[in-house]
Amino acid sequence: MAQSTLPENFIEQATPFLQELVNWERDLPSLAWGDFVTEAQKGRVTLFSVDMINGFCHEGALASPRVKNIIPAVSAAIKGAFGIGVRDFVLAHDCHPEDAPEFANFPPHCQVGTTEAETIPELLELPAADLYTVIHKNSLNAFHNTELGAWLSEHPDLSVAVIVGNCTDLCIHQMALHLKLHANAQHRSLRVIVPENAVQTYDMSVETAQQVGAFPHNGDFMHLLFLYHMQLNGVEVVREIK
Repeated sequence: MAQSTLPENFIEQATPFLQELVNWERDLPSLAWGDFVTEAQKGRVTLFSVDMINGFCHEGALASPRVKNIIPAVSAAIKGAFGIGVRDFVLAHDCHPEDAPEFANFPPHCQVGTTEAETIPELLELPAADLYTVIHKNSLNAFHNTELGAWLSEHPDLSVAVIVGNCTDLCIHQMALHLKLHANAQHRSLRVIVPENAVQTYDMSVETAQQVGAFPHNGDFMHLLFLYHMQLNGVEVVREIK
């Protein structure tokens, strides 16, 4: 068996980098919705909400208190965008058949026809609710085998994409990089913005993971690391959009 290529003092070596990540996160800038009024009135701003459904917030095997806690921030983002004239709201939702291949890696969740796969009621109460375009997905990437690619092609003038929801290191990361890299490949400028206060991921301790036979998942660490990775790839990570 090949030996690990990590140095024996890897954790010690990584400590300065981890401290720098913490410093970076603490200094995140904020933006204002007013900064986007002109683009919004031209129909060039879209807010993408990812997996803000009952199965990740209120019920089921993957419901997470960390994700539930961002509902007010996600709601505020939608209201803020609507208030400056944004009329394009795309909600990408897990909606799996009962034999979804993803269930080999995650417990069964958000299945077709269940309340887990429905938009959380908090978002349905917002003034923008009639404008939602719901995209059902069967993988972590909302562009695979869905209508979202066609939607993107029908919006060639998109210049600002704001992404909220969960999980930071899974579906948010996939959404942000797809949008940014797709625009780069087309030699087109697109601001992809992720407000830190309106995205989140789940937590599973090492002890719990060992008990249930799963991989541990430190929510704080994965949230921080993948925010930074998105920033490295040209995504704008900000504290919030006020």
